[in-house]
Amino acid sequence: MSASQDGLSHKGVLPIGRRRSFQKREDPGKSLRINERIRKSPIRLIDENNDQIGVIDTAEAQQRARAAGLDLVEVSPNSDPPVCRIMDYGKWKYQQKKKEQKAKAHSKQSETKEVRLRPGTDDHDLMIKTNRARDFFADGHKVQFTILFKGRQMAHRDIGFRIFNDINEQFSDVAHVEMTPRVQGRRMTMLMAPGVKQKPKAATQQSSPPPAAKPQAQPAGTQSD
Repeated sequence: MSASQDGLSHKGVLPIGRRRSFQKREDPGKSLRINERIRKSPIRLIDENNDQIGVIDTAEAQQRARAAGLDLVEVSPNSDPPVCRIMDYGKWKYQQKKKEQKAKAHSKQSETKEVRLRPGTDDHDLMIKTNRARDFFADGHKVQFTILFKGRQMAHRDIGFRIFNDINEQFSDVAHVEMTPRVQGRRMTMLMAPGVKQKPKAATQQSSPPPAAKPQAQPAGTQSD
C-alpha cells in the first residue's frame, strides 16, 4: 500500500487539513471605525455640537476631533460619503451599554410559577418549597400554591385552608393574595402576587369634649346665697 493510499505523506506525517477560520462576533459599538482607522475620504462631518459641517477631507476631520479632545467616529459607513461624528466614544459606548441593560430589564416578563404541596407535607419540605416561592416573588413572578388531595384526604380540606393561611402570613412582607383559596376537584389553589397591598388607614376619631357636669342637688332646708 502506498503512502498516499494509507493517508500518510511521503515523509510519514499525516496531512494537515485546511483550517476553518472563525470570526469573533463583535457588538456594533466595537465594529465602528474611529480616528485613524477611518480610511475613506472625504466624509460628511457632524461636530460635537451636533452641527452639520458638511463634506470635508478625513484628515481635516481627524484634526478637528484632536483639537476638541474627542474622537472621530464613523457612524454611517455605508453612506456616500460616509458620515462621521465628533464625540466622546468611550462615553457613548457606556451609554449604549446602559440602554441595552435597561431594555433587557424591561423585556423581562412576569410569569406564574407553581408550588405543589400535600396535606401531609413535612416541615422540612415545606420550608424548601416556601423558600423557592420567596425567590420567585423576588424575581417579580406570581406564585400559585396548589395542594393535591388523595382519597380520604378530601374529607379534611380544613387542613388545606390552614396551610394557606400560614403561607399568607409567612409572605405578608413581600406578597399578597390575588386569588383566594378555591377547590377544584382534588386540587386546592391560591394565587399570590409580589408586592404588599397597603391597608387603608383607619379614620382617627376626634375625642369629644366630656359632658357638662350636672348641678348637684342641695339638701332640703338649705338656702342658696
